[in-house]
Amino acid sequence: MTQQPPPLAAVAALDDHDGPPPEMLQALRQRLDTARPFNIGFPGATDFDYTALTELFAAHLLNNVGDPWIDGVAANHTKPIEREVVTFAADLLRASADDRWGYVTTGGSEGNLYALHLARDLLPHAIAFYSDCAHYSIPKALRLLNLDAVRIRANPWGQIDYDDLTRQLDRRRHRPAIVIATVGTTMTEAVDDVRRISAILDHLAIRDRFIHADAALSGIPLALLDAQQRPGFDFADGADSISISGHKFIGSPMPSGIVVVRATHRDRVARTVGYTAAPDATISGSRSGHAPLVLWYAIHKHGREGLKKRAEQARQLAAYTKTRLDDLGWPSHRYDHAFTVVFRTPPESVLRKWVLATDNGWSHLITMPGITADTIDAFLTDMANAVAATADDRTPTKPVLPTQPPSSGRNGLKPVGSRRS
Repeated sequence: MTQQPPPLAAVAALDDHDGPPPEMLQALRQRLDTARPFNIGFPGATDFDYTALTELFAAHLLNNVGDPWIDGVAANHTKPIEREVVTFAADLLRASADDRWGYVTTGGSEGNLYALHLARDLLPHAIAFYSDCAHYSIPKALRLLNLDAVRIRANPWGQIDYDDLTRQLDRRRHRPAIVIATVGTTMTEAVDDVRRISAILDHLAIRDRFIHADAALSGIPLALLDAQQRPGFDFADGADSISISGHKFIGSPMPSGIVVVRATHRDRVARTVGYTAAPDATISGSRSGHAPLVLWYAIHKHGREGLKKRAEQARQLAAYTKTRLDDLGWPSHRYDHAFTVVFRTPPESVLRKWVLATDNGWSHLITMPGITADTIDAFLTDMANAVAATADDRTPTKPVLPTQPPSSGRNGLKPVGSRRS
């Protein structure tokens, strides 16, 4: 349903000089607090507390204008902190110590736009290739950048179809290629294998190429896995740029992200702006200094081992959820290492209470940090009651899924098959 603009009287009320109406702030807090326990369908960690940073939010404008690696003229910034955050992410993503650069973005979408902007400037005659299950920000960025693009099929589990990618690349091998790998698709959390994509480009002798990994959802959790478990998606596997989210797994009160690229690529396109004394190397000029501060605080609070523990707890809760759905006879599936559990869309009584992402007869929940076992048990109880109430009338529609799970290739990911009722 399309949201209507507020009435003119409500807009005019902003012109009052008696301060914000306390009842409106109270109503906002109540709405947020009431809805929070039932929002299990969209990724965003909620187990955070940044009270210690209150004064820095309330009394300081923090503007990290321009390149985070150059402090610039003004002192009201958090660029040294931002550099620590980017370095932490670059280490996790196995970027070369002498060939890395990045900055804290407003979210994964800005990171994708920056990376593709960089790729286009490096390869102005390139064609971009992206999966049918890529995030919507990818085709939007390609339109903004006026890049020729080819949409590649995805298999029923959401992973890019490597055979189709090979065919489409082969037909256009006379032009440079920009390939976007999705590391954690929106609905199923499927992961495209960067190593396999790189091998396809090698096989076709396409040397002028750029591989971007959109790892907003799964980048940090997968990077925390042991080396023998992690799929192929980072710089050591052949990526030229990676975009990750800050608010999804780490958690923050505002959307945020981190983009990391090869410094040798970035150095070829940056421009200097005289009056700021900092190169114009980012999408926006003025940038929030509070977002890096929040991420820096969380990284120091948890540490690498603490973040790893949070990721493992989230995976265990996702595995538990799938097992319970199987016990109900409700069709579901989950990738190894995923926080996302996909299942046939529940009865209407469940949808009215729980906020789930739903598309084409399928829904999902994501066990992000902050989602508790009690919350999942409450959801599963509602599912059990709804299934029992409808058992005499109809049974869940069987999912249209492959009879055999797609090959995991070299990325180590194997989908957990669904139980059919």
